[in-house]
Amino acid sequence: MAGRSARAAGRVALLWDDRLGAYDLGPEHPLAPVRVELTMALIRDSGLVGGGAVEVAPGPIDEAELLRLHRPDFVDTVKRLSADATARADDVYGLGPGDTPAFVGMHATSLLVCAASKEAARQVWEGEADHAFNPAGGLHHAMPDRAAGFCIYNDPAVAIDWLLEHGAERIAYVDVDVHHGDGVEVLFADDPRVLTISLHESGRFLFPGTGHATDIGGAGAPGSAANVPLHPGTTGDVWLGAFDAVVEPLVRAFAPDVLVTQLGCDTHASDPLAHLALTVDDDARIYRRLHELAHEVCDGRWVAFGGGGYQVVQVVPRAWTLAFAEMSGRAVPVDTPMTWQELAVARTGRTPPRSFTDDPVDVGAELHAQARRAAEESVEAVRRLVLPHHGVAAPPVHG
Repeated sequence: MAGRSARAAGRVALLWDDRLGAYDLGPEHPLAPVRVELTMALIRDSGLVGGGAVEVAPGPIDEAELLRLHRPDFVDTVKRLSADATARADDVYGLGPGDTPAFVGMHATSLLVCAASKEAARQVWEGEADHAFNPAGGLHHAMPDRAAGFCIYNDPAVAIDWLLEHGAERIAYVDVDVHHGDGVEVLFADDPRVLTISLHESGRFLFPGTGHATDIGGAGAPGSAANVPLHPGTTGDVWLGAFDAVVEPLVRAFAPDVLVTQLGCDTHASDPLAHLALTVDDDARIYRRLHELAHEVCDGRWVAFGGGGYQVVQVVPRAWTLAFAEMSGRAVPVDTPMTWQELAVARTGRTPPRSFTDDPVDVGAELHAQARRAAEESVEAVRRLVLPHHGVAAPPVHG
């Protein structure tokens, strides 16, 4: 880990630039930029910025850094459609009507997202911050040769690649989005320096249809990927049990220099695009576990990104404010601030939540049992197929 400078103990960086709100796929698109704008407002109004918690602007990024991971013909297509979003694009590039429509200026805005995630990585690696969070990042579906799943360029991969290029020897990437973190996994499947772990709703039921428990990395790095597909109706207790059984032993065994996480909150019971049943209270428990792992294994080095989440008023701002509160070691107020509630109404016309907590979710005994069985099967597969690659004996199964 040569080249790292002294740590700035206690400092937490929040990456933001108002231009990130220009990542706008259209007025009816579920990935509404207002969700991140309301997140930033709630973080500020909750008194979480100040002291050691500071807002940081994205730094510079060279297009060559993008081209290390994305094919030139794809980037050229994004540039062309950035100038004229109505221009024809070959369907192979994933742009156009559907999940990821082209929009004017998308190259510059997508590059800025990558710049923010790279700066988050730099802040942590060069010791300017213990933890760093880019709520506008986490575009984990983007592939080297195409856009996918609302994602144009893969900013988590850009951040990981930067870390590797600047001396990090091992990176653990943990993705808690409801959708499989397929793009990041594909980009590093053959790199034994990167361990990707994804807990997600099973591809049998949800986009992108990948992330089976038997997918454990590329031929060049078996065991470099761990996937925990989960059944619709999975509640927080089942989800957290799977996390404890898979993520904690794997990350400890891998002993990464940096923990990189994608904090998609579309696992929420009310999310309109998925079918899991977590609450924001469960999200807070996830963030606590990740925080503790970062300190236990990585000397606190934790880089985090946003990701999915389509309850743009009810869930996303609260979840990611709880994430930043965890990073900064501060508590949120009991109620969401009135100034923020008024802003949310003014910006969206929707009634915002008054509390930072949720009511418990009851999915029914039969569905809960089915989800638990599915999670146990996924965990057992990872224990059997992945843990031995990291020198961890698969623990016996107790019936």
